[in-house]
Amino acid sequence: MATAPQSNAPGQPAAREGLIQTLTSMGRPYWMVNIMEMIERLAYYGVRVVIPIYIAQADEIGGLHFSQEQKGYIFLWWALFQSLTPMISGGFADRYGYKKTIAVSIGIKVLGYILMATQTSYYPFLFGCCVLALGTAIFKPGVQGTMCQALSKKNSSVGWGTFYMLVNIGGFLGPPVAHFLYGYGWPAVFYGCAAMVSLNFLMLLTYKDLPAGGEQTGSFLKRLGETIIKFFNVKLIVFVVIMSGFWLMFMQLFDMLPNFIVDWVDSSKMVAQLGLPDWMLQANSPRAPQLSQEWMINANAGLIIIAVIFVSWLVARMRRTHSITLGIIISSVGLVFAGFTTAGYLCMAGILVFSVGEMLSSPKMNEYLGVIAPPGEKGLYMGYANVPQGIGWGLGSVVAGHVYDNLGDKANLAIDYMAKNLGVSGIDRPEAMNKLVELTGMTHQEATNMLWDAYEPYRLWYRFAAIGIASAIAMLFYAKWVKKSEAPDV
Repeated sequence: MATAPQSNAPGQPAAREGLIQTLTSMGRPYWMVNIMEMIERLAYYGVRVVIPIYIAQADEIGGLHFSQEQKGYIFLWWALFQSLTPMISGGFADRYGYKKTIAVSIGIKVLGYILMATQTSYYPFLFGCCVLALGTAIFKPGVQGTMCQALSKKNSSVGWGTFYMLVNIGGFLGPPVAHFLYGYGWPAVFYGCAAMVSLNFLMLLTYKDLPAGGEQTGSFLKRLGETIIKFFNVKLIVFVVIMSGFWLMFMQLFDMLPNFIVDWVDSSKMVAQLGLPDWMLQANSPRAPQLSQEWMINANAGLIIIAVIFVSWLVARMRRTHSITLGIIISSVGLVFAGFTTAGYLCMAGILVFSVGEMLSSPKMNEYLGVIAPPGEKGLYMGYANVPQGIGWGLGSVVAGHVYDNLGDKANLAIDYMAKNLGVSGIDRPEAMNKLVELTGMTHQEATNMLWDAYEPYRLWYRFAAIGIASAIAMLFYAKWVKKSEAPDV
């Protein structure tokens, strides 16, 4: 049982509060919005982790079979709606109340999932994604603004770490739920997620809204103008630019790695040696039984669930900017490690290394902005926290779509190989690998290995890791620049 902190002699740093004591210092609204975020993430990641396959995997049965570049532009607009809207909706959450904002967002998200379930043409499906993104954008500042009001500097590190753990519990459960619903067809995945997120209407009844603490008056246009004007803070803008580079690198774990795993990674040894059950395996794989990409990516959420609170407690007294810097470096190394080989075990190890870096950086970004936010503007600053993700994710999606189309998409590489070496052209992407196997007499795995050696698709990860490292270096300079203007515990 944690003991009360002892007083310290003048000039000595405050004693570290016990982990259990820190956790119990948070009130009911904090825990309720954490549960709401967990439910929302369960539904969101149920779609988010599998949707790169649904959109662009060449041989996915029932998939949309769009190109990788089309997938990139879908994610670009998704990112812009989801990550830039909170810059505006955050200020409105402070003005009109966090619970009202959350209620509106839930309804919009349900509509988005339904549109994605029913629309299969490019632009209607893109519209459905943007509606879901808009609902997610409005949801975030309401939840995170409530958290900022419920936390103090003393418990904010553990508070945000706990939040991140519960987010990842939802993220961890989402993919297997989606995998189960996929057995009933792709539309069932989207309808199921709509039903799950609807549960948050009931959760809104479980706690009393916390006041934002700032001015609760002013017209729509006045609040909009203030939101835009307050963003033009030099320190804030520099931070956003640096973190945009981090998010450009970071989002490739969810945008590009799923397709890369399905195309290239051979996890058949893992399946055989660990005796993995059928419900964890990739459906309709033409190669030997493979662990599904959802479960490979789920190693990220699994490790975070286990370790993030402890990691947050360990770095609670580290400057937030230093923790972010270290995390970016480790994540960049992990991303390269996950993609430099076709071996399933090594890909999994890379994802775990990436996850350690994520625990050091991503929660600290939100925590940093929450701590430096002026009174009454917590929701606004939590809205600003989404801006670097929008810029990085949006730009990264377009770049990654082009890069993967040309350097990593196995179907495209198979088409190129047959044209250059076998004199065969005019093959559609969904049939490319089957045609290559037919013409060469190889197995699917042998043909995959041959393309890997010929085209070296692992090289595509280097450019994204380089952007991450550049962001870490920039963060070091930023930390030195702002040190004199911030309190020692920021």
